Amino acid sequence: MFIRKATPADIPALFEIRTGVRENHLSLAELAALGITPATLADMLDGDGRGWVAEASGQVLAFAMANAAEATVFALFVRPDHEGRGLGRRLMEEAERWLFARGCAEIWLVTDSNREVRANGFYRRLGWLEGGVEEDGQVRFIKRRPAMGLCAGW
Repeated sequence: MFIRKATPADIPALFEIRTGVRENHLSLAELAALGITPATLADMLDGDGRGWVAEASGQVLAFAMANAAEATVFALFVRPDHEGRGLGRRLMEEAERWLFARGCAEIWLVTDSNREVRANGFYRRLGWLEGGVEEDGQVRFIKRRPAMGLCAGW
């Protein structure tokens, strides 16, 4: 398994994964109503966004997307049969590193406000902090760029 930059050719697999998750499920029609379509994802990948996929044997198993202009992690989803294998953690590390490298001092994401949703605990374990509730009821998580300290011995 390896992580690589997502390309427009991956978009069908991204939608397959996104519509196949157990929690925070949205159909293609619901995604389109939110403005999330193959065309908008392609535009994002060609603009201020970046995506990554976890791939094994030619199959995309998970993906993450981030937008530097908005300092946000736009998406992080794993095929249900590949959950719990560290793919989400590795993809989140890529997204965080990319956003912080582009000068974002604080990054954010939103997810279901139901504390029973596993994503909420996942984000907390990765050091994300709750930053409030959005108008649509989703919870906002934030993470600040780690402070750059001096090396030991200085």
